[in-house]
Amino acid sequence: MLQARRNGLPAYKRIQEVILKRIEKGELHAGDPVGSERELARAHRVSLMTARHALAGLERDGMVERRPGAGTFVAPPKIHFNKLMSYTEQMLGRGMAPCSKLLCAKMIEKEPEIAARLALAPNSRMVKIERVRQTQAEPFAVETCYLSADEFSDLISMSLATNSLFTVLLNRYGVNLGYADEQVDATGADKRMADLLAVPEGAPLLRIRQVIYSTTAKPTIYVLGLYRPERHTLFIRRYR
Repeated sequence: MLQARRNGLPAYKRIQEVILKRIEKGELHAGDPVGSERELARAHRVSLMTARHALAGLERDGMVERRPGAGTFVAPPKIHFNKLMSYTEQMLGRGMAPCSKLLCAKMIEKEPEIAARLALAPNSRMVKIERVRQTQAEPFAVETCYLSADEFSDLISMSLATNSLFTVLLNRYGVNLGYADEQVDATGADKRMADLLAVPEGAPLLRIRQVIYSTTAKPTIYVLGLYRPERHTLFIRRYR
C-alpha cells in the first residue's frame, strides 16, 4: 500500500483532487458515477475507510451525491451562499462555463420600495437587469438586479448575458463590492417563473432579496433572486 501521505497531502485529499480534476476537465458530468468506495480504495491503494472519508468530504461540499444501493455520482451544480460571489465566479470555481439568458435591460422609475433599498429618492430612475441563470442548458435561477441610473445608465447597452456584473462594475466604474445584507424566504412559482425555471406552477422557490454594498458601504445593487431550491445550499454557522 502507498504511504498515506504524499508531499504532505493526506491520501483522502489526493482522491478528492483526482475526482475534482476529472469534473473540471469535463471527463465527469452531473449524474456520472465516480466509483464505489471499494473501487477507489483499490485504484488508489488505500484503505476502505480512507476512500469513504474522501467521498464523505466531497458530499459535504456538494460535489457528489450518494444514492443508497446505487453508488456515488457527480452532483448537479449547486450555488453556495456562504460568500459574496458573482454567478460567473461560482460557475468558474466549479470548472463550468457560466451561461445566462438576458430577459431585459432597461430603465425604470416610480418604484419607491426598490429605490429605498438603494437609498435613492422615491422617483429615481434605475437600471433593471433581469437574467435567467443556467447550467448545462438547464435554468436554475431568475435574478433581477437594480442599480442607480444616474451612475450606471450605460449598463443597459452592455452584453450582460456573457459578462459578470461584478466585473463590469469593478473594471468600468471602479466600484469594488464588499458585502451584502440578505433576506431569505420561500415563495411559490407564478406562471411566468414556472415557465422560466421549468418547474410546475406553485412549486416552492427560494427567494433571496439582497442589497449589495461597495467597500465604502454604499448600497450599489439590489438583487431579487428566485432559485430552484434543490440547486442551492445555504450554510449557516451558529454560536452560543
